[in-house]
Amino acid sequence: MVLSATRAVCHDRHALSGEVEFIALMRSLATHPGARGLQDDAAVLDVGKAQIVLTHDMLIEGVHFLSDDPAETVAWKLVAVNMSDLAAKGATPLGILLGFSLTGNSGWDRSFTVGFDAALKHFGVPLLGGDTVALPDGTPRALGLTAIGNAPTCGAPSRSSAKAGDVLYVSGTIGDAGAGLALLRTGQAKPAPLIEAYSRPMPSLALGQALAPLVSAMADVSDGLLIDASRIAQASGCGLEIDLGAVPLSSAFILARGDSCESRLFAATCGDDYRLIFSIDPAHIDALPELGIPLTCIGTCTDATGLSLTYQGENIPLPDCLGYEHGASIT
Repeated sequence: MVLSATRAVCHDRHALSGEVEFIALMRSLATHPGARGLQDDAAVLDVGKAQIVLTHDMLIEGVHFLSDDPAETVAWKLVAVNMSDLAAKGATPLGILLGFSLTGNSGWDRSFTVGFDAALKHFGVPLLGGDTVALPDGTPRALGLTAIGNAPTCGAPSRSSAKAGDVLYVSGTIGDAGAGLALLRTGQAKPAPLIEAYSRPMPSLALGQALAPLVSAMADVSDGLLIDASRIAQASGCGLEIDLGAVPLSSAFILARGDSCESRLFAATCGDDYRLIFSIDPAHIDALPELGIPLTCIGTCTDATGLSLTYQGENIPLPDCLGYEHGASIT
């Protein structure tokens, strides 16, 4: 994604305010139309008659992944989070560039390449180049990846085109990865589907490509359903009303955390889902693709502003934390 606040607990207000200030400074510099005001999942450049989609994400040890996470799954996640950004733009991958830090553990590095190769093959994307840097032994790892894709012929959907009267959908289930991380933090390794959701996210490029001609706005759910929905509302200048009871939960999630307002708020704010959230004109609903990934209506776009929540027919207050922001460790 392009300079968006991600992946650490949002209660660290000092770090958050520093990041917001820095992003505001960068937005004042990013005046090229392809940057989309640094408010989208990716940049979109016109190159001749084609559109190229570019995105960059970083994973930092202790911030985005646990220090004892297997190197193979860290590599998979690094590729997957960038493929998720391409999926949100309906893009077809062209290639990736890797930024890799060497920290004195050659065994970890070799295991990383195994997982990296598996991810490249799964998502059908070639490695084109990158850079390595040697850090002092034991330094927390810093990994970066730039992904490049071809935009669909209809153009890459943005976050900023939702409009009143649209309905809001999300793909797959929400909260599994966050529940998996919570289990790992306490030394548990089951239910396996939740651990797998955290370790090996599975964004769907094919779904993004199929949705692109139909949607009015689309983004990936990476930082939490509520915070990513709020970004669509802000960028589009409309309101989003989400029915918390309609947010799709997996049976494994319900087994681990139950099905209550509290557990649903956890699911909607924990992040790392790498699903697609999109608004669509009701006239296009019958054309939604059937690719084996459930698509669930979770709300509506209104002529108000901002985000609002209902649960079991009643309005409920927004939680203090809508999702993840930079500024704290996950360990």
